[in-house]
Amino acid sequence: MAEAKWYVVHTYSGYENKVKANIEKTIENNKHLAEQILEVRVPMQDEVELKNGVRKTVSKKMFPGYVLLNMEMNDDTWYVVRNTRGVTGFVGPGSKPVPLTEAEMKPLGIKTENVSVDFAEGDSISVVAGVWKDTVGVVQKMDYNKQTATINVELFGRETPVEISFAEVRKL
Repeated sequence: MAEAKWYVVHTYSGYENKVKANIEKTIENNKHLAEQILEVRVPMQDEVELKNGVRKTVSKKMFPGYVLLNMEMNDDTWYVVRNTRGVTGFVGPGSKPVPLTEAEMKPLGIKTENVSVDFAEGDSISVVAGVWKDTVGVVQKMDYNKQTATINVELFGRETPVEISFAEVRKL
């Protein structure tokens, strides 16, 4: 079995989320593809907009017209992705897709090395660095690709989910 790598797919502008949904639906219907196409991602970034004197945080696409795929490249996966509605092709010379390098993936927040941590979902952790230092919370969700844990913190009298880097927490 080949190693999964990150590839970039070009789509019609505005079709990024539709392409992501279509590929995920295809994976759901064909179980053998679930082991070959591991993740479909539309990279987003938060931007602060000021409208009518009100600050508002809005998520915008980092690369309009592109979708990232973590997959094993073979004839089946290439065919499925290439023939998904809204996809115009893979990024690379001619018809040969080129995987992203480590240096290209780093600014996207995608980490490839596996990290083992001594806590899991449901464990109580303490934040030891960053903005939320000295905060205690229970891990709600873990994202190994981004190397973050989501905990609920009390903010203005409400439980609010906060994403914190693995490096900033320790198990209680």
